[in-house]
Amino acid sequence: MDINCDLGEGVGNDHLLMPFLSSCNIACGGHAGDEDTMRQTIQLAKQHRTKIGAHPSFPDKENFGRTEMRIPSEQLTSLVLDQIETLDAIAKEEGAVLNHVKPHGALYNMATVDKGVAEAVVKAVLLFDEKIILYAPYGSVMAKLALEQSIRVMFEAFADRNYNDDLTLVSRKLENAVIQNPEEILTRVLLMIKEKKVKSLSGQLSHIQADTLCIHGDNSHAVDIVSYLNQQLPIHHISIAKIGAV
Repeated sequence: MDINCDLGEGVGNDHLLMPFLSSCNIACGGHAGDEDTMRQTIQLAKQHRTKIGAHPSFPDKENFGRTEMRIPSEQLTSLVLDQIETLDAIAKEEGAVLNHVKPHGALYNMATVDKGVAEAVVKAVLLFDEKIILYAPYGSVMAKLALEQSIRVMFEAFADRNYNDDLTLVSRKLENAVIQNPEEILTRVLLMIKEKKVKSLSGQLSHIQADTLCIHGDNSHAVDIVSYLNQQLPIHHISIAKIGAV
C-alpha cells in the first residue's frame, strides 16, 4: 500500500512525516512552494526513499489553492504543465525523477466532477509525460478521462477525511470534515483496503478502490497518524511501498 502526503507547503513538519511516507506530493508554486522549498523537499524525499510527485494547483496562494477558480481550459492546462515542469527541472538537478502528479485542493475537487477541468488536467499530464502516474479518486471524472487516454491511474482514498454519500469529501467548512484519531483512521483504512468500502458521514457504505492513501500534512495529528499506520498496517499483513522495498 502507498501512503502519500502533501508536502513543501510551509507547514513545518515535512521532516517528521517523510520517514513514514512511501510517496509525497510537492507544492510547485501554485498554492505554496518556491524553488528552495521544492529543492529541500526533493532532497528529503531522496534521503527517505520516498517517491516524488508534483502537486499543481490553481494560482492562488492567498487562499492556499482551496477556492474554486474558472480558468479557460488551454490556460489551465498551461498553468498545470508549468508547475509540473518547474518541479521536474529541480528534481533532475537533484538526480531524482517524478513518479506521479496529484492536483491540489480546489483543482483536485473540481477535476473530480467537472469534465472541463478534468480534461485540462489530463491534457497537462499527457503533454508532460504519458507514462507518469496520476493520483485521482475512484469513480471520478478525472480518473475516467485519464484511463481513456491510457494514463496509469492510482486511485486515491483519504484516510483522514470524512466522505459524503457520493464519495466527494465533506467540506472543510464543516467541523467534522477532518478525522484526527489514529485508531479511527486505522479502522477506516482497513475497511477501504480489505473490503473496498468506505463509510460516509451518514453511515452509508460505498464501494471504493484505494491504491494510495492520503494523510494531510496540515492535520494537527498527521505525524501521529502516519506513524501509527506504519506500525499497525504490517500487523494486518499490509506493507508500505517504499522505493526499493521488496
